[in-house]
Amino acid sequence: MTVVIFAVVALAVLGLLVLVHRWLWIRLVRDTTRPGGAWRRAGTVLAFALPALAVAALTAGRAGAPFWLQRAVSWPGFMWLAVLLYLTLAMLVAEPARALLLRRSPRQPPEPALPAAPAPDAPAEAAPAAIRSAAPGPAPQSPAGLGSAATSVPAGAELGGAAPPGAGLGGAASAASAGSGATAPAGLGARSDAVAGAGAEPQVREGAGRGTAPQAPTDTPVGGDAEAGEPARRGTAEAAAAAPAHDSAVAAGATGVTPAAGGGPGAGDGMSRRRFVARVVGGAAVAAAAGTVGYGTYGVLRGPRVKRVTVPLAKLPRAAHGFRIAVVSDVHLGPILGRAHTARIVDTVNRTQPDLIAIVGDLVDGNVHDLGPAAEPLRGLRARHGSYFVTGNHEYFSGAQQWIDHVRELGLTPLENARRPLPLFDLAGVNDVQGESEGHGPDFEAALGDRDRSRAAVLLAHQPIVIHDAVRHGVDLQLSGHTHGGQLWPGNYLAELANPTVAGLERYGDTQLYVSRGAGAWGPPVRVGAPSDITVVELASYQA
Repeated sequence: MTVVIFAVVALAVLGLLVLVHRWLWIRLVRDTTRPGGAWRRAGTVLAFALPALAVAALTAGRAGAPFWLQRAVSWPGFMWLAVLLYLTLAMLVAEPARALLLRRSPRQPPEPALPAAPAPDAPAEAAPAAIRSAAPGPAPQSPAGLGSAATSVPAGAELGGAAPPGAGLGGAASAASAGSGATAPAGLGARSDAVAGAGAEPQVREGAGRGTAPQAPTDTPVGGDAEAGEPARRGTAEAAAAAPAHDSAVAAGATGVTPAAGGGPGAGDGMSRRRFVARVVGGAAVAAAAGTVGYGTYGVLRGPRVKRVTVPLAKLPRAAHGFRIAVVSDVHLGPILGRAHTARIVDTVNRTQPDLIAIVGDLVDGNVHDLGPAAEPLRGLRARHGSYFVTGNHEYFSGAQQWIDHVRELGLTPLENARRPLPLFDLAGVNDVQGESEGHGPDFEAALGDRDRSRAAVLLAHQPIVIHDAVRHGVDLQLSGHTHGGQLWPGNYLAELANPTVAGLERYGDTQLYVSRGAGAWGPPVRVGAPSDITVVELASYQA
């Protein structure tokens, strides 16, 4: 049954990742690039490569891949998971802005009223020029007269274009060949006849000789692109043949503008506006996600900061007042965080001059063979009452017993369901609950069952969820980790669902629980809203 549930959850997560990547590809690649362009090809390749690297980073260690391969896929794979989280959040926030910007498109001029259609028996002169030009028959002659001339244009010429040279006051005229589409100006005051090819009829522009016809826009709109603006500026015989003769005449005679193909007036402008808005919104979202992840990465790689907390204990003797315990959790040495990270932690801990050092689990993500050199700086830890270690859930993923043996070689004292009486209080430690799968889970009776309850007791336990067992056994203070404080906001809200305390100090009956955010990071070396820390817990006595 457990396997079935795990498979269902895995498939659900995989399906969600596919849908999210598909949506991001549409918004950030398809909507912002031209089809067939280099940027679209590159974006499409990344849309497949990045999630594949993320899956490889998550599974390489468990699959037993060589350590060099784990390191090769971990950096890009895990970093993409962090970027994916904040890029998705940024795009969700930007969706309303995107819709608003697209809605605020420029208004288009009102369409002109259609002229009444001529009666069937009306003379040819009463019909609009474009309609007469479309009707079969002999080429009409322009009447000769002072200050009047007729301009003949080639069949399929762009409606609303500029009048040919010579079509102004003074009787200029031009002749056009329907077969070639060429125009020729006529002399002043001369008549112009349409030189038609075989079976071709000329088109006469209405209002010739009375000024220059208005120009139709032929350039691509600002911010537009070829695929959006091309239909709107196409003024060839193909476009003229596709439109009804009556509508063409109306558009040319009344407005002088050819309607944009594929969606009415302004279709080209709308397409270019969508692309422009997509680039602005997508660029802002990418910048926000990259900045967030970059700052979070810097916070991890610079090393944890020291946090100090004072915890008063009722049973603590006066002589133990001010006793300092350096709490280190969730270092997560692995393919990303290695020896340099361990060295930073050791230096930071030693500068606090603690009386005791407590490493409360999740020290490593890997085996001793691969990560032994990364853990080597732990030999340098210095504390008056020694350094202690309890297992976390990730030790059991990596081979807990080998690490218990190895940290003992490094000078740390493992507490495996055991208690160490110190001069002023009892220090106990229990195995992580993940050890139950191997028969080595937490045993509170072994660690605390026969102790003197008049003495204060401090318990090291990786996960906060065992706090209720600690309360039953009279523990005064439990020190834990595991939650990372959520690590990546809004992960803290999810962590609250599974843990009684996500970070900080809280009281449960007579027992206090302190949860550290941890000194490292699991998966992406990124922290947002949950900075890494090493906590110095200073014990206080009520008798002091």
